[in-house]
Amino acid sequence: MLAIYNIYCMCGFILLILCLFQEGEQLVLKVETDTVMLSPTYEESDHSEAEPTSDHQLLSNNSHVAESRDQKGGKHGDSGSAGGGEPKKKKRHHGKNKNSTSTDIQHNTHPGEKSFSCDTCGKTFQFKSKLNSHLRTHTGEKPFTCKTCGKAFTLNNILKVHMRTHTGEKPFTCEICENAFRHRRSLTAHMMTHAGEKPYSCKTCGKTLSDSSSLKIHMRSHTGKKLFTCKICGNNFSRISNLIAHMRTHTGEKPFSCKTCGKAFSRRTNLTVHMRTHTGEKRFTCEMCGKAFSRRTILTVHMKTHTGEKRFTCEICWKAFSQRSLKAEHMRTHTGEKPYSCQTCGKDFKTHRLLNQHMRTHTGEKPFTCKTCGKAFSHRTTLTVHMRVHTGEKPFTCKTCGKAFKSHGDLNKHVRIHTGEKPFTCKTCGKAFSLSTTLSLHMRIHTGEKPYSCQTYMSCASLLQSLRHHPRPQTAKDHRTE
Repeated sequence: MLAIYNIYCMCGFILLILCLFQEGEQLVLKVETDTVMLSPTYEESDHSEAEPTSDHQLLSNNSHVAESRDQKGGKHGDSGSAGGGEPKKKKRHHGKNKNSTSTDIQHNTHPGEKSFSCDTCGKTFQFKSKLNSHLRTHTGEKPFTCKTCGKAFTLNNILKVHMRTHTGEKPFTCEICENAFRHRRSLTAHMMTHAGEKPYSCKTCGKTLSDSSSLKIHMRSHTGKKLFTCKICGNNFSRISNLIAHMRTHTGEKPFSCKTCGKAFSRRTNLTVHMRTHTGEKRFTCEMCGKAFSRRTILTVHMKTHTGEKRFTCEICWKAFSQRSLKAEHMRTHTGEKPYSCQTCGKDFKTHRLLNQHMRTHTGEKPFTCKTCGKAFSHRTTLTVHMRVHTGEKPFTCKTCGKAFKSHGDLNKHVRIHTGEKPFTCKTCGKAFSLSTTLSLHMRIHTGEKPYSCQTYMSCASLLQSLRHHPRPQTAKDHRTE
C-alpha cells in the first residue's frame, strides 16, 4: 500500500510540473502578441513627429492618446489571444481617421493656437467667428445698425457700446473719484491718472501719455492731421470731441450748467474752470513769483511777463503782443470792428470778454466778492483794485512826480496833467478834455440834460403849485363887502 501511495504522489507532482510549464508558454505567447500590437503604434508616432506640419504633429499627439487608452484597455483583457488584438488595432486606426477630419475641433483644445487664416492679409484667428468678423474690415460690411441715429457697425458689441451715447449709460465707475465712463478702456486710462502712470511716450517730443489713443491724438499735433470736419463752416479738427463741442457754437447748445449760479457752458472743461471762481481754487502756480492761477493758459500767458516774449506784432503800429488773440483784439482798434453786440441794448464791443462784462450791467450779477468787507463787484479787475483799499498797496508810480496810484487807469489819468494830452473831444463845439467823465458832463450843456434833482426843492415846488390852485378862505373883509 505504501508503494502504491508513493507512486500516486509522484504522478501528481509530475502533473503539477506539466501544468506550470503549459501556463508559462501561454504567458510568453501573450507577451509576444502585445508586442506585435504595440510596435506599429510606436513606429507611427515616430513617423508623425518627423512631419514638419502642425496638423501631423496634432495627429501624432492624438495617436499617443489613443495608444495610452488601448494600453489601459489591454490590462482588462489579459485573457485575450493574438486574434483578439486585431480588432483593437483597427479601432485605433479608425480613431486616427476621425481626428484627421476634425482638425478644427482639435485645434480648439489647444489654447493659443490659430487655425483660421485671412486670405487677404494673412492674419490668423483661433475661432472662425473671429475670422468672419475680421473679414468685414476688408469688405466694408456693417450689418449692425443703430435704430436711433442710423449709424452702422461691423460688430454687435460695438453697437451695444454706441447705444450708451443715446441712453447716457455709464456702467464703469472709478472707485477713487466715482467718475463714470461708457467704455472700460476709458476707465482703465482714467485709473492711470490716479496712479500717475504714463507708459506711452511720443518719439517726437518725448511727452508721456497714459493710453495709446491719447498718444495717437497727440501725434496729430506734429503731423497737422485733422480728420474731423464741420459740415457747416468747414473747420477741421484733430479730435472728434473738439468737433462735437464746436458744433454747439452753431446750435447754441449749452448742456453743462453750474449748480451754484446756474450759468451754462458748451464744454465740460469750461464748467470745471468756472467752478474755480466759486471755490477760489488756483491749481497753477508761477515758479518765479509764486502767483497762482485757476487756468493753465493764464499761467502760460503770465510766464511771458517774466520772459518778455512777444511773438505777435501789429503790422500797422508795430506794437507787440504775447498772444495771438491779444493781437487780434488790438487790430480792431485800427479797423473799428466791433463784432460782439448786446442783444438787450444793442451796444457793440470789440471782444467777447467786454460783452460778457457789459451783460452784468443788465443782469446785476456781481460774482466777485471781497473777503474782507463783503462788497461784491461785477469785474475781477475792480475787485483787485478794491483790495488795495484794505492793503494800502499802490503799485503804479508816476515817473515824473513820483506819485503812486492803486490802478493803472488812475496813473494814466494823472500822467495827462504832465503831458497836457486831451484825447476826448466834444463833437458839437470841438472842446477837448483829458477825462471821458469830464466830456460826459460837458455834453449836458448841449443836450440840456439835468439828471440830478433836489428832492427838497421838488417838494417845495409841488407845495406852492397846490397852494395856487387851492380856493382862498373868506375873510371878514369879504363878508362886509357882501
